[in-house]
Amino acid sequence: MNIRVGHGFDIHSFSDDPDRPLVLGGVRFKDAPGLDGHSDADVVAHAVAEALLGAAALGDLGQHFPDDDPAWEGAESLVLLGRVARMLLDAGWQAVNVDCSVVLEAPRLAPHRDAMQERLRLVVGADVSVKARRPEGLGALGRGEGIACWAVALVERAEA
Repeated sequence: MNIRVGHGFDIHSFSDDPDRPLVLGGVRFKDAPGLDGHSDADVVAHAVAEALLGAAALGDLGQHFPDDDPAWEGAESLVLLGRVARMLLDAGWQAVNVDCSVVLEAPRLAPHRDAMQERLRLVVGADVSVKARRPEGLGALGRGEGIACWAVALVERAEA
């Protein structure tokens, strides 16, 4: 096969730490609570990485960057995503595009969407689209307890 599709998902609750920044798609959001996690908890970068790893049958984020390894504590997720992009190339694959759906009540993504897409594109080496969906008050996400992201990646065999 010369093309493959991968699906990624990540979810994090909001942190109780008032000094923890919110990072989504590599962009810091001011005046918004951060997400709880071992790394910077960037659910968008994590979902993109999971989708790419899945498409290339390279395992998952936890396998490569375990949350019980102090080396990854506080890590920038775009750095982890860059390592995943390199792993993809090393395995003979390259990203064609990635599509993300971020589910959250707040903050608004629209003012940051272009910056998120550009930062992700530069790291992945392919277009990345980011869309926001409100959960309309349903469940934990609707109560504003956290943020989730789904991503789908298309990869193709890299030219030698």
